[in-house]
Amino acid sequence: MKDKKYLKWYDKVAYASGDMAANCGYALISSFMMIYLTNAVGLNSAVIGTLMLVSKIFDGVTDVFFGTMIDRTRSKLGKARPWMLYGQIGVSASLFLVFSIPGMSATMQYAYFFVFYTAYNAIFFTANNIAYATLSALITRNAEERVQLGSIRFIFSTATYMIVLSSAMGLVEKFGGGAQGWRMVALIFAILGLAINTFSALMVKELPDEEGTAQGENKQKADKPGLITALKLLVKNPYYLIIVGLYILYYGGNGISSASSVYFYNYYFENPALMGIMSLSGTLPMILILAITPVLVKKAGSIRKVTMLGYLLSSVAGILQIFAAMQKSIPLFFILAVVRSLGMGPFTGTINALIAETADYTRKSTGISVDGTMFSCSSIGVKVGGGIGSAIAGILLSVGGFDGMAEVQTAGAVNMIFFMTTVLPVVIGLGIVVLLYFLKVEKANAELDLAQKKEAVEC
Repeated sequence: MKDKKYLKWYDKVAYASGDMAANCGYALISSFMMIYLTNAVGLNSAVIGTLMLVSKIFDGVTDVFFGTMIDRTRSKLGKARPWMLYGQIGVSASLFLVFSIPGMSATMQYAYFFVFYTAYNAIFFTANNIAYATLSALITRNAEERVQLGSIRFIFSTATYMIVLSSAMGLVEKFGGGAQGWRMVALIFAILGLAINTFSALMVKELPDEEGTAQGENKQKADKPGLITALKLLVKNPYYLIIVGLYILYYGGNGISSASSVYFYNYYFENPALMGIMSLSGTLPMILILAITPVLVKKAGSIRKVTMLGYLLSSVAGILQIFAAMQKSIPLFFILAVVRSLGMGPFTGTINALIAETADYTRKSTGISVDGTMFSCSSIGVKVGGGIGSAIAGILLSVGGFDGMAEVQTAGAVNMIFFMTTVLPVVIGLGIVVLLYFLKVEKANAELDLAQKKEAVEC
């Protein structure tokens, strides 16, 4: 089954376009939510960061719930596509509303933000994103195609992230600046996300149930595991716990970097225009490496090995980048940003394939399929990790003495921004390398396959 080809090129493109829709909202919220709230609305960064963290922790509870609901769904559209299709309506609506905080007391503004930020993450984005991630296991059982899906998906994802990152501030000014400008920008990306997501959800097709269930498994158990059963299976799978850790570290680091970068180029390099240039230095090399990641994996014979070595390279470049930033050497900082991006690229292209391998491990070792619940780790990691990162960013800004309404920041605030943008990402990157070292799920699956073959021969 793993050698069989399931997808045409246009199927892969249609699937990958779904991540464009996701990043229309995620890139805007992760990179600009904090600066919108501090500079346009005038709220306190520490309070915002704390609210984000509380929201994300609550958000993590809903991930496994929606994953289980996807596993139990039966419809003409399949298991995952209905959640992906209809969840985006709420995603787009809450994206617009969270960037439309009305003029009222600060307490009411904090409450308003918390309600719609939580609705975006804990309900609508969760349902949509877990369903989308799960599709990579439901539309093909071919490991090579899964890596290809991950690579194409994240090429589209990073390109969209770059577009949002490089255009948002300019669009805000074009629409009048301040709160009004942010509201219009959010509306534009909300509509784009809805249109692209609808195209992706309707163009891909899920495999029939008999394709998605291995021969000899208990089909009733594989089709409809209960929530308690699914939770027990997740906890018993050590590779699932490692995957969750990887996601939390990766998106926690992204949350810190995304929230701090706009401040870094404004207040440390004192050149806001650099943000667009640096986003290109991070995006274009990643797109290049993603395009050849399937080839690298095929040659290395291991998804994990390629991913781990790439992140090790990125961490080394990150250490050198700290010294380049201290010297304010923009050319060297730019070159090292390119190297870091090349090293991080394989992770974004292979992580979904590693989750699918982890789901295969549960199915092979227990006879129960929990693809939707298994892919909840992607949503848990994105949102809990991003929430922790945003909370840390907000708290550290406050500790450093940052004041969004001040024209000039203190030396302590600028130093804190430097630390958040350059040092913390390196520490997090090394943590990811360690976790990848222990993620030997491919080897475990090969051993299960061999044991099954021996058993079949003996019978």
